[in-house]
Amino acid sequence: MKAAIYARVSTVDQKCEMQLRELREYCGRRDWQIAGDYVDIGWSGTKASRPELDRLMRHAVEHRFDCVVVWKLDRFGRSVLNLVESLNRLASAGVRFIATTQSIDTDESNPTSKLLLYILAAVAEFEREMIRERAVAGLANARHRGKQLGRRKLLFDRDRALNSPSGRQVHPRNRRRAANQPRHGTSIPAGTERSKRPRAAQIGSAPESRVKCGVSDCH
Repeated sequence: MKAAIYARVSTVDQKCEMQLRELREYCGRRDWQIAGDYVDIGWSGTKASRPELDRLMRHAVEHRFDCVVVWKLDRFGRSVLNLVESLNRLASAGVRFIATTQSIDTDESNPTSKLLLYILAAVAEFEREMIRERAVAGLANARHRGKQLGRRKLLFDRDRALNSPSGRQVHPRNRRRAANQPRHGTSIPAGTERSKRPRAAQIGSAPESRVKCGVSDCH
């Protein structure tokens, strides 16, 4: 018998290694051939459409495997409506559904297991709604106490930003240094010491006495 393994976790920081390991061991003890792994990471069980689940359903219609093996019923879905629809599609394709840890098997010779399947599906949906209700109540209580939800607001110093030409905050030491230096392209007042002039000004200028001396020497 060929078996397809399906695993799912709700968030991207969770791992599926435990589910996959136990499902492979389950198939190995029965000498079943594994047709492939279908793993959805970061997808809620209430979603009727998931990338790997959709691929699993397409391959079931193509008869690439004989049964679908999951670790637990809520890994396959948490909505009773979506779960029943998916199981009916598998049954119409002649594919069995097995939840290994809950002894669920949709084999036609086991009607008690099918009854247990629908009961556990309803329990899984009820559990999800209870979790959602507690989360909403917790958020409402936090707002009532005045607690800020989400990220903290960015503190913006308007006065320091206005004093900076580029809009960036400038350290007071750098601000004083910039005030003592002339801007680019402006002339240096008379009486300024030579050592404080820019290097370009030192190279481009020459003493007037040397110029006159040079002219007289040439004549």
